[in-house]
Amino acid sequence: MAADAASIEPHIPGMRRFARALVRGDRERADDLVQDSLERALSRWHSRRAEGDLRGWLYTILYNRFLSEQQRQKRRGVHDTLTEVIESELPQVKGGQDQALEHRDLLRAFAALPEEQRSVLFLVAVEDLSYEQAARVLGVPIGTVMSRLSRGRERLRQFMNRDLDPNDNAARGMR
Repeated sequence: MAADAASIEPHIPGMRRFARALVRGDRERADDLVQDSLERALSRWHSRRAEGDLRGWLYTILYNRFLSEQQRQKRRGVHDTLTEVIESELPQVKGGQDQALEHRDLLRAFAALPEEQRSVLFLVAVEDLSYEQAARVLGVPIGTVMSRLSRGRERLRQFMNRDLDPNDNAARGMR
C-alpha cells in the first residue's frame, strides 16, 4: 500500500488543479473531490493496468467522480452560484492594475465556459496532457477533444476581446 501511495503522490498537485478548475475554484469541494478520487484509486489499485498511464487513470477517476457528483446535485436540485464562488476567489484590485484586471476577466471567462470546454482546455493547456490522453480521461474521441478545445479557446478570445459577456446566460449556452 505504501508503494501505491508513493507512486500516486506526485500526481496530487495536478489533480488538485484539475479539481479546482472543474468546481470553479471552490477549494473545499476540490479537496473533497481529490480525496474521494484518491480513496477510489487506492481501493481499486488491483484493477488498474500496470502498464497503463497512471496520471491518465487518476484524472479519469477524478473526472468521473466529478460527473457523478454533478448528476447527484442535479437530482437534489442544488445550484451553483458561480458569481459568488468566482468573486470570493478574486484578488482585491486597486486602481490602475490592468494586468490584475485582465487576470480577473480571464478567470471569469474561464469559469463561464461550459464544463466540457473548460475540462478539455484545462487538461490540454494547463496540465499539458496530449489530445489522446485528454480524450482517454474524458472518455471522448480525439476529434471531440480538438473541437471542444477550439471552441473553448475561441470563446475565451471573444470574452477577452469583449465580444461576449461571460455573465450573459445566452453566451454561456452557446456550444
